[in-house]
Amino acid sequence: METVIGLIIIAIGAFCQSSCYVPINKVKDWSWETYWLVQGVFAWLVLPLLGALLAVPAGESLAGLLAGAPSFNLWMTVLFGVLWGIGGLTFGLSMRYLGVALGQSIALGTCAALGTIMGPVLLNIFFPELNALQSLTFAVLLGVGVTLVGIAIIGVAGSMKAKTLSGSPSKEEGKAQETSASEFNFPKGLCIALLAGFMSGCFNVGLEFGGDINFGDQTDPMFRTLPATLLVTLGGFATNAVYCLCQNQRNHTWSDYGKTAVWGNNLLFCLLAGALWYSQFFGLSLGRSFFEAGSAMDTLSFCILMALNVVFSNVWGIILREWKGCSAKTIAVLICGIVVLIVSSFLPQLI
Repeated sequence: METVIGLIIIAIGAFCQSSCYVPINKVKDWSWETYWLVQGVFAWLVLPLLGALLAVPAGESLAGLLAGAPSFNLWMTVLFGVLWGIGGLTFGLSMRYLGVALGQSIALGTCAALGTIMGPVLLNIFFPELNALQSLTFAVLLGVGVTLVGIAIIGVAGSMKAKTLSGSPSKEEGKAQETSASEFNFPKGLCIALLAGFMSGCFNVGLEFGGDINFGDQTDPMFRTLPATLLVTLGGFATNAVYCLCQNQRNHTWSDYGKTAVWGNNLLFCLLAGALWYSQFFGLSLGRSFFEAGSAMDTLSFCILMALNVVFSNVWGIILREWKGCSAKTIAVLICGIVVLIVSSFLPQLI
């Protein structure tokens, strides 16, 4: 029963993350780099800080925790956050060229597989005495392998979609396909999505290095990973802030910050987008507390989160009619890939 509760909590977080791009559409008169930076302040700084404070027991302080943490673990956690930030930047490009459904499916699928494996492997390199590789059991590796199969199947669906959009649409379909066909680029989008997935997997690696940055038994198990989450998002914010400010300079969009008439509206929707995005990792921390520490479900929890993100992102893709005009066979292949990804996350419970 506890496992089911944990999965439900993670699923709620995944649904929120997959919905975080909806409020962005309500932002007015700001360039991409401006609203991306502002929502990032909420998603990667303010809300993670509030979350990390939940892990601080009475009489202690977050500053004291970070000051007393092993410097190597702390800075490695931040470093992998910086690398994850690069994945976040390319993540948006993958959706531009592949659409929300396909872009998130490939990027998050890659992220799920590599993020699960890289953490224990790198920990074993730096701290062999921890024997971190023992967490990569047969059930975990099978789950990762099936995840990659799911990615391949979704890739086939994307290729089929590319052929459909590159063909000559009928008069009735022409208007509906015009916008998506002008942006859709499967080969380019696939490369960007795989890169985004690889770099995004660094988030889980950062969590592995920062796994002991808490107050131990004094910290509620539901909140133990939240200080590490703050450090990872801090590194990611640094990457995104540098890029966005450079884009402000390059595109001459500094004037966005002076548009006081839209600040109230835009702050509200950037806060909402940031809250929805952060919910996935807040939910991951809460959900993992219902799994046995070190179990296959615990090890695969990040993979489960990414798989559920894929499910809900494709729901949005259907709502946004990104697959309109594709054949029933293409849709069937897409659904098959999604099902495979979901099953891969639950394999430890099925074996």
